[in-house]
Amino acid sequence: PCARDRAATRRRAPRRRPPPSPGRAGDPERPFNTSVHVGPDGLLRASYRKVHLFDVDPGDGHAYRESAATTAGATPMTTTVQGTEVGLSICYDLRFPELYRAMHTARIVTVPAAFTAATGKDHWHVLLRARAIENQVFVIAPAQHGTHPDTKRTTYGKSLIVDPWGDVLAQAPEGPGLAVAELDFARQDAVRRGMPVASHRRI
Repeated sequence: PCARDRAATRRRAPRRRPPPSPGRAGDPERPFNTSVHVGPDGLLRASYRKVHLFDVDPGDGHAYRESAATTAGATPMTTTVQGTEVGLSICYDLRFPELYRAMHTARIVTVPAAFTAATGKDHWHVLLRARAIENQVFVIAPAQHGTHPDTKRTTYGKSLIVDPWGDVLAQAPEGPGLAVAELDFARQDAVRRGMPVASHRRI
């Protein structure tokens, strides 16, 4: 609903009907976990419904059952931002490389996330760099940081921007902050020419 309302508020054509909520599911008690692309005109350009739900017990004293309150999506999604194809994913999706392989035409992938402190300290950087390297894409990963007062669980934070060689271009500081980097697509093209893994795939 917030994405729909924001798009409606910024819309320049006042008589257009607001778009449907991208997170709405058949079960109103279990909406989709959704990442959206809203254009500069305020219109909804794309929405991705998280495919992989976080039903795990990572050993941090908390058991997570995202499927109890969320419906799983089923389809990869890319969108175009200023002429550049961008793949959309969310958090736990990061552990499933086949999703990113399905978005092989993208130059950038986004991974908004709320990794737990326990999983983040060991896996966050490794997984983001792996997805960037194996798909030769830029990875932009905004990450939630802090402690949830209702459950006392802590999220890891450390938003990252990673280049197609796996180098970390920027990392947000501990706590609230920004990660900003310039994306060099010529460098990406050079990486892909020098190591053409897309054309070498056999499976």
